[in-house]
Amino acid sequence: MRVMKLVISVLAVGALSLVLPLGLAGQAAAGPDLLVLTSGERLTGHLQDVSNGKVDFASDGLGKISVDWSKVQELHAAELFAVIRKGVKLSKNASVTNIPQGTIAATGQTITVMPQAGAPQTIPVADASHAVPQRDFLNAVQHNPNFLTGWTGTASLGAALVQATQSSTSISTSVSLARAIPSETWLEPRNRTTADFNSAYGRISQPATPVVKTSIFHADAERDEYFSGNIFALGNAAFDHSFSQGLDLQQIYGLGAGWTVVKTANRSLDLQGSLTYERQSFFVARLDDNLIGSVFSEDFNQKFAGGITLTQKLAANPAWNRTNAYSANASVVVALPLYKQFSLSASAADSFLNNPPPGFKKNSVQFTTALTYTIK
Repeated sequence: MRVMKLVISVLAVGALSLVLPLGLAGQAAAGPDLLVLTSGERLTGHLQDVSNGKVDFASDGLGKISVDWSKVQELHAAELFAVIRKGVKLSKNASVTNIPQGTIAATGQTITVMPQAGAPQTIPVADASHAVPQRDFLNAVQHNPNFLTGWTGTASLGAALVQATQSSTSISTSVSLARAIPSETWLEPRNRTTADFNSAYGRISQPATPVVKTSIFHADAERDEYFSGNIFALGNAAFDHSFSQGLDLQQIYGLGAGWTVVKTANRSLDLQGSLTYERQSFFVARLDDNLIGSVFSEDFNQKFAGGITLTQKLAANPAWNRTNAYSANASVVVALPLYKQFSLSASAADSFLNNPPPGFKKNSVQFTTALTYTIK
């Protein structure tokens, strides 16, 4: 028995001595990813993804860089990737057997995908929309993220304080959140949730003079469910208060449909229409009203060079059972990057109410500059 145990031990050690070097050799062979530029510069690191003609590469020496395909001479990645051709839009739980998956190598303007089983596939760079790590690709197709994840947006704060013969306080806040499922542009959109809140508060006082007060806020939320890549059904709600217009609270609840007219990496345009119930409550109670109406709106976003962004919204709210009780809202925000996720924003907003109480103006116009934090 002792002899047999000794023989087994010797065999086990011998097997390990053979297997371990092979495994280490395999790891060494994989090595780091390699990116060779047309300038001749060779970068080692990790390929993150390829999107819209750009290669995102985490270089060991330079950090994260983004390189246009036209400047790439060679690319070799040991990790498994999925390469999605232009024009391909996958739906949730769609079959992915026709999507090339494997390690990738690119020379000139050609990508070669080498699967773990089967023959390599060659794809012209001009025909490739995205190259995504396989684990991210399968997770995006097969799973729904938790409702608390996937939110993006901005939060802004502006304030001013004066203490003199006149004492004044001015505070403006804004929060805008959005959650699009899926967030990947190569997947068919399924749903989108948005929520917005902005407020402006001001107070001016001086001895023997009545206090002048400003109090305005707007809040809204919307849920979109997509029928196709650009047509969706929607449900929304909006709430407005404006001391400057004699409006205690305006509530709007609606159902409708929308059309995503433009959707690119740097630009989007949505048009929407809905049938609504509206409750207007004024500081003069006898003017309170219940309205059946509509909301027609457009939402435009543009990203410029240098990270500058433009957001513009317009909404018109006609009332069908009382045609003089219509309202409208318009806003535009420009944000200039400052440091990391902070930016300086300048905005203008106009709220129009056609039927305010006597003594109040129909328009309420705001101009605001604020420090903005981008939520990613």
